[in-house]
Amino acid sequence: MASKPSSLSYRPCVGLMLFNPQGRIFVARRIDMPSEAWQMPQGGIDKNEDPRRAALRELKEEIGTDKAEIVAESEGWRPYDLPPELQGVLWGGRFRGQTQKWFLLRFTGSDADIDIATEHPEFVEWKWVEPADVPRLIVPFKRKIYEEVVAEFGPIIEQSLRAS
Repeated sequence: MASKPSSLSYRPCVGLMLFNPQGRIFVARRIDMPSEAWQMPQGGIDKNEDPRRAALRELKEEIGTDKAEIVAESEGWRPYDLPPELQGVLWGGRFRGQTQKWFLLRFTGSDADIDIATEHPEFVEWKWVEPADVPRLIVPFKRKIYEEVVAEFGPIIEQSLRAS
């Protein structure tokens, strides 16, 4: 019997906003969704793992490269609930959603360094998009977080581009 979703905790996770020299954001379309479900890279934090280390590990695991540097870290953690039909089902039924620590990363490689055909692929395609376009590409239950992340990190990206 599945746990009651309201009694479940949140899975600790990192989210990664990767931007290129043109200030565009990396998004990829999920392999396990029939719809056009795009997202920025993200993933769980292992037990006793530092979130910054998890961010760089997840980048390599999900898009095949770690050619990036962390520019900023979100002020706090951002929780979200899964849709009711997925609560208590995903992640072995242990979590109602995730709480995410977000990182802004400057991509230091070239597009040729990105390889989503990883050992455990999560994406079928990827692209660079304008920051303002990111939230509309995201599944509705994560959209608010993506809007907040774009609002928090957008000015930092603009400042970084002016400085280069």
